[in-house]
Amino acid sequence: MRTSEATTAYVEHLAHVRRLSPHTVRAYRTDLNDLVDASGDPDLEAVDIEVLRDWIWHASERGDSRSTLARRTATVRGFFAWAADRDLVPVDPALRLAAPKRVRTLPHVAAADVLSRVLDDLRTAGSEGDPVTLRDAAVLELLYATGMRVSELCGLDVDHLDRSRRTARVIGKGDRERVVPFGAPAAAALDAWLVRARPALLARRPSHAPQAALFVGVRGGRLGQRAVYAVVTERLGPAVGLDHLGPHALRHSAATHVLDGGADLRAVQELLGHASLGTTQIYTHVSNERLASAYRLAHPRA
Repeated sequence: MRTSEATTAYVEHLAHVRRLSPHTVRAYRTDLNDLVDASGDPDLEAVDIEVLRDWIWHASERGDSRSTLARRTATVRGFFAWAADRDLVPVDPALRLAAPKRVRTLPHVAAADVLSRVLDDLRTAGSEGDPVTLRDAAVLELLYATGMRVSELCGLDVDHLDRSRRTARVIGKGDRERVVPFGAPAAAALDAWLVRARPALLARRPSHAPQAALFVGVRGGRLGQRAVYAVVTERLGPAVGLDHLGPHALRHSAATHVLDGGADLRAVQELLGHASLGTTQIYTHVSNERLASAYRLAHPRA
């Protein structure tokens, strides 16, 4: 079997059996296609540890980051473990493939007072009734209130909200479902959006078919992830001094501020939908950095 045939079958397995997210499947496909191109698409049995090491070395030489190299190593390890389980290769050549250590960077966190000021200003601006401003206010409030991923936000339908209990039903990675709470400011922003603004944008749709999406764009279709990135960059970026700022900054900020307020790490794990507590622990590092910074500024013998 050619390597390209095996990688195609593996990607199908990831998408339809393991049901990984489209973004994750796309990343695996990109890495494995690069391996096929770099190696010349040999028979799968001809791919040995030296071929894999050369592939990683060339990627390093062209400037790929450590995190990218680590991801590519994990990709081929998973691929060849799958191939060995199906007897497509006599031995797994990736078992001895060493991955470069990731440089773990702390996520960008916006200060609570900065976020409060931006959200308050946006709510004031929305009082004039502009549908897009009311939508943007609801988007930012909900992202910060729940810490949900941008894909989860864009996938929300109106009936995923329980406005009386102030909760949202979220479909996360691997189709895992969780229910997340949100506070009074987010509830008020959502009410303003649903009552005063969403119908106005829905009226712009060329079709009169029902639209289930909670958030819609200026033409009445479901709001996309790129549009949410643009909203966060435009509305929040100037306040924190960054030209580009993604929705994940609000997820990081929500997790850090909840931990700073005394929340249990397990509760934050449930809120964010992390499968592993180890993923959530990076936010304890952020909080520790803030603690150390305050200590150095305030303690007379720091």
